[in-house]
Amino acid sequence: MKNTKLIALLPDLASFILIVDEGSFTAAAKLLDVTPSALSKLVTRLESSLSVKLFERTTRKLIITRAGQQVYDQAMVMVNAAKQAVEISTSDHQEMTGALTVAAPEAFLNSVLQPHVVPFLKKYPEIQLKLRAADGEIDLIRDGIDVAFKLTDKPDENLVLREVSKTNLVLCASPEYIEQRGMPTHPTQLEQHDCLYLAETDRDHIWDFFKEDEYHSVPVSGRYAVNHSQMRLTGVKNALGIGIFHDFVIADAIAAKHVVPVLPDWTIKSNYHGAIAMQYPQTKYMPARLRGFIDYMTEQLSHLK
Repeated sequence: MKNTKLIALLPDLASFILIVDEGSFTAAAKLLDVTPSALSKLVTRLESSLSVKLFERTTRKLIITRAGQQVYDQAMVMVNAAKQAVEISTSDHQEMTGALTVAAPEAFLNSVLQPHVVPFLKKYPEIQLKLRAADGEIDLIRDGIDVAFKLTDKPDENLVLREVSKTNLVLCASPEYIEQRGMPTHPTQLEQHDCLYLAETDRDHIWDFFKEDEYHSVPVSGRYAVNHSQMRLTGVKNALGIGIFHDFVIADAIAAKHVVPVLPDWTIKSNYHGAIAMQYPQTKYMPARLRGFIDYMTEQLSHLK
């Protein structure tokens, strides 16, 4: 496609993104101060230009097609690049001002990041911060995220990484459960116990244990699986079984003796252990607000090391 034709499509692509984000022609039309019928004609024109169908239209819902999703993803890259280009020449590139979108796993957000958010916003009153709890896979460019906290031993090689600390996984049970069922002394004994697990992937019920040259991959089962750390912790406290937690999630419960460590001499590994790191897209011109946030949180979270 020639550049002249591409330039003509840019406003339509930007409007298309807004329609997808808002979920309807009516909501997007209000933001753009146009009529829904005008946006409907715009989409028809864009579909004709791209030779793809962007939406399945029903009387109740607007459903994006697979081709529409691909167009949306690529258009988001364009929009975010345009935002970055604008920021290079504006004051908010040099000053601590403007909007900042940060994503983090919910457990980390609640247990670690939350206490530092208010002080950061008070220190920098011109920043608008949007926090997103994100436990699944995210695409920083497509999703418009400036920086994401990741808990993993497999960081994205396409992003810049600033490691903050390490996180370990801890196996725990309540004193009541241990009194009823006994304390496991070897990983393989967990097959005879009730275990609470994440249930996000097909492998979350397989727990891997290491000690020196010994390795065991143990299939566990139980009556309660939940992809929410605090709900899983509540279940463990109430003697529903044995659960795995990040050390920063379980530390207070261990200190209060609500739970006790199980198999503490063994190392547990999964997709969710390893580095606590901030990852962000590679850019030659980093806005001051992003640099300031990264530096601030690195300093505040240094106690985790």
